[in-house]
Amino acid sequence: MQRFAQKAYVATGLRTPFGRGGGALADHDAISLSVPLAKAMAEKARPDLFIWGTVIPSLGWSNIGREIWLDAGLDPTVPAFSAVLACSTSMVAAMAAAGMLGGDTDLVLVGGAEVMSQPPIGLKLEASKRIVKLFRTNPAEAVAALKALTPDDLTLPVKGWANRITGRTMGDHMEETAQIWGIAREAQDEWSLKSHQRAVHGWETGFFDDLVIALPEIARDAHPRADTSIEKLAALPAAFDKSGKGSLTAGNSSPITDGAAACWVATEAGLARLPDGTPHAELVDHEIAAVDHGVDGLLMAPSFAIPRLLARHGLRYDDIALWEIHEAFAAQVLANVAALEKPGWTRDRAGVDFDFGPFPWDRVNPNGGSVAIGHPFAATGARDFSQAVKELWAMPSGSLAVVSVCADGGHGTVALFRRP
Repeated sequence: MQRFAQKAYVATGLRTPFGRGGGALADHDAISLSVPLAKAMAEKARPDLFIWGTVIPSLGWSNIGREIWLDAGLDPTVPAFSAVLACSTSMVAAMAAAGMLGGDTDLVLVGGAEVMSQPPIGLKLEASKRIVKLFRTNPAEAVAALKALTPDDLTLPVKGWANRITGRTMGDHMEETAQIWGIAREAQDEWSLKSHQRAVHGWETGFFDDLVIALPEIARDAHPRADTSIEKLAALPAAFDKSGKGSLTAGNSSPITDGAAACWVATEAGLARLPDGTPHAELVDHEIAAVDHGVDGLLMAPSFAIPRLLARHGLRYDDIALWEIHEAFAAQVLANVAALEKPGWTRDRAGVDFDFGPFPWDRVNPNGGSVAIGHPFAATGARDFSQAVKELWAMPSGSLAVVSVCADGGHGTVALFRRP
């Protein structure tokens, strides 16, 4: 089946280096961090449309896409709007762009940015209502009330961007899921070590050289560690469940990260406007799944989306030459694949009666994932897309890739690519 009215392609873009929380990029906001990236992408081609996103909101703007485009001093006649779906933000921006191709739209620039170092501080609703009312009736009292605010009046990011409904962090939820699925601490640390080793190797061999632009503050990713080891990872304390049962640590979880990433979505005519030799792949199909996170776990929706997507095309797991899976936590990757391989899971829970076969672990994240590279929420989808397309470009024509991202709220977004 063909998902779109005409063939849609994703071409590799650029990203900033991903910086440590509180590190080299911490003085930026999502707009200022995105501006040099938008300029660098626009130097390659003028898009017909610009779609951007950020997950951590700011009262300073509503349509970050347009703000970035204009701050970059780019052609103001290019329409720009924003998209958001938690950690899948720039991935769904690309999906939306693919559905909008046609007519006068052949080339769309999509991406996202997050400066997790600078989360905004806001007023809780009751405090906001009280002070706004005072400003209308007695400005002097309103100023005095502002000076008298206490931490109880403020919305602070002390919970690590917790789920609004549960009040629990992603790590809290994933710790529970890891225990339900029996994901051992040792397996998590082993996967994390592989992620670091592969990301470091990617930098050392030049894989990232044409995917990352240097900034004045930083030239390469800050998180990948060549000096980590199983022993060092095993020595880290539990970060979320500190009862003695916890297995998620700072070492096997994606770190607080600042960064921005972009990629292209295009028709064949749009591809012709990009520099010769730009790696690209056909976006064959996609799937967005949502689950009841109280039943299935907050980050387990990919295990529903992946089988539904593959079954539509009669594909088994080993038909996929490349798997690019977002590593919110090492445990999240391990738990979702454990579900995919569990007898009866895809039939009983995902509603797909199909023999997918064994999962090919050796084809996952060959140049590292979010545990090592970092996870600026809105940038991860575009980073995954560019990385996967470049990896797929080195494979034979017809090779297939799957990109999978889990997202807050019980969402999972998955895309299927084919090498032309």
